[in-house]
Amino acid sequence: MLNLSVLGDFACAGAYLALLAYSVHQLTRLQAPITRAAVAFLLALLVSAAWALGGAWNGLQPPSVRWPGWLFPCLDAARWLFWFVFMRTLLPAAASDRSVSWLTGFAALAVCSEALLAWMADPLPLGALAHAQAFAGLAIAVVGLVFVEQVLRNAAGDARWNAKPLCLGLGAMFAFDVFTGAQAALFQQFDAAALTVRSMVQAAAVPLLWVASRRHGHWLGRLHVSRAAVFHSAALLLAGGYLLVVAAVGYYVRYTGGQWGPALSVALVFVALLALLLLLASGSMRARLRVYISKNFFSYRYDYREEWLRFTRMLSSGAEPQHTAETVIRALANLVESPSGMLWVQRAAGSDFVQAARWNLPTESASVLQDAPLVTYLQQSGWIVDLDEWRRRPSTYPGLDLPPWLAAETRCWLLVPLVVREGLMGFVVLGRPRAVIDLNWEVRDLLRTAASQASSYLDQAQATEALLEARKFDAFNRMSAFVVHDLKNIVTQLSLMMKNAKRLRDNPEFQQDMLDTVENSLEKMRQLMLQLREGDKPHGVSSGVDLEQLAQRLAASARSKGRALELVLQPGVATRGHADRVERVVGHVVQNAFDATPTEGMVRLTLDAQGSQARIRVEDSGCGMSQEFIQNRLFKPFQTTKESGMGIGAHESYQYVQELGGKISVTSELNRGTTVTLLLPLFHAQSPVAALGAR
Repeated sequence: MLNLSVLGDFACAGAYLALLAYSVHQLTRLQAPITRAAVAFLLALLVSAAWALGGAWNGLQPPSVRWPGWLFPCLDAARWLFWFVFMRTLLPAAASDRSVSWLTGFAALAVCSEALLAWMADPLPLGALAHAQAFAGLAIAVVGLVFVEQVLRNAAGDARWNAKPLCLGLGAMFAFDVFTGAQAALFQQFDAAALTVRSMVQAAAVPLLWVASRRHGHWLGRLHVSRAAVFHSAALLLAGGYLLVVAAVGYYVRYTGGQWGPALSVALVFVALLALLLLLASGSMRARLRVYISKNFFSYRYDYREEWLRFTRMLSSGAEPQHTAETVIRALANLVESPSGMLWVQRAAGSDFVQAARWNLPTESASVLQDAPLVTYLQQSGWIVDLDEWRRRPSTYPGLDLPPWLAAETRCWLLVPLVVREGLMGFVVLGRPRAVIDLNWEVRDLLRTAASQASSYLDQAQATEALLEARKFDAFNRMSAFVVHDLKNIVTQLSLMMKNAKRLRDNPEFQQDMLDTVENSLEKMRQLMLQLREGDKPHGVSSGVDLEQLAQRLAASARSKGRALELVLQPGVATRGHADRVERVVGHVVQNAFDATPTEGMVRLTLDAQGSQARIRVEDSGCGMSQEFIQNRLFKPFQTTKESGMGIGAHESYQYVQELGGKISVTSELNRGTTVTLLLPLFHAQSPVAALGAR
């Protein structure tokens, strides 16, 4: 009678045979070269199908005619062996990649152990070696997962896309065997339900293998084993071996601990898992493992491509300027597994070296003089100083004299100079590494090259900071020039008032006008102080500015000074902006017209609306300007035709009109006069009086 296990065996055998037939057909149809990977793949399929057929045969036959007890486990071991050989062919066989040979040897040992245990268990009572067989099966599954991880991690680009289905399929089979093997190792018996569906799990992986075979007929070619892959694989193998040892100890405690055995075994497993998590999270343990792998499995200590990419990536990660110095320390420290460091830089040319940043080391307030022996030595030699070696044999570094705080700090390990354009801009002190590292030529060369890159990065950061500071001072100086220009106008206004005060001091109207002028000047100076303190920002609220009233105020101000401003005004014309700044712009144009025009001359202000813009035209009959001055100098700062002028007002007016989205134009003829036209955006909200007048 067919049961679930037999059905699963038949399904598994059929799936593997179908994939085998398809693969052979593809090889013959495409006339592809028969590679070792293809042969191993076909043999793995064939043996897997034979293993499934053997399981189905044993399930249908009575015990007397079934296969020998050792044959079926040996077939299971053989199919895993061929899968290991297949995955091994996808990885390089270079002699320097000793990690691959080490992994292959461990896989062969695990497979041979399972086959040997199956042969030894045949004459013994049923289940006599079940516990040992469980450990062997678990070892095969763990090695299989490591192989899968190697294949996937070392695949790149299109190869990774090809490798994913293969790794998912094989990984699922090995993961299921890890579950069944771990359970049997802990409880000394296999789970009958898990064994029943095991063949179905193997069959479920076949479609993924089929997808992988369709994606790449040459089976991915050779793959390169990187240091990262070796590190992760070694960590996985160590974790698997650790769990196997824990399971063995738990089994021993369970059956020799008497009444407390089961409880003690559970507590032991929990504590062991917690200890494993702590070890995996330990930076010191990871550093020691990386150092061990680099020393024993590779010809060179560093994978320079990966190290350089990681170094530059870390340098560029310091987005905020205040974190730049600490980023340089961390980037250099990571190259040698150092958990701490500090950076000393020269803030300006000719200054002393001070601590700019620190990482897991104490703050040091003392500075290093620019002519100190340490600075002179680093600048002349450019050597990386091993502080431990200097403490043992100072003669190794002739002429080097360390500051007392550095010589006494035993946590400091290396001193790396930062040189830019043959000059020393600073140095980095690195703390003692997590793992013992031989400071050979390779480590020194990598640190020297990285320090050169870090120096350029720091130099660029300091140059950028200096440029930003210079721009801030430039903006402040420009604003100061605007403020000084406005103060000059206020001083001129107050000087004129004081000149007339001697003659009109008893006139009540003059007295009132003088008070209004002083109050207005005081308010303007308050605004100038606020502008100087907060920067070049508009003050007040942006709103509609009634240009008609503005023109009336300018005319009244001119009358008080004994000048006449002719007005031609269209009522209801307004613009959007800050009232004081708009009045200052128009007032500057009017004042320039008065300055350029004799007392008997004409100055006229015309206001009207032109389309969507308010137009202000100021005409005078004064001395005029040349076309060369208008085109090349008029609106530039510090350019003027006045003997006492500063050349700031026209520039400020032009800048503000541009900010409002307006336009300023000038036409002029020498000795005939000038016309300045301001076009400002029209503010459409009209007063009720203007609206009625329009009707």
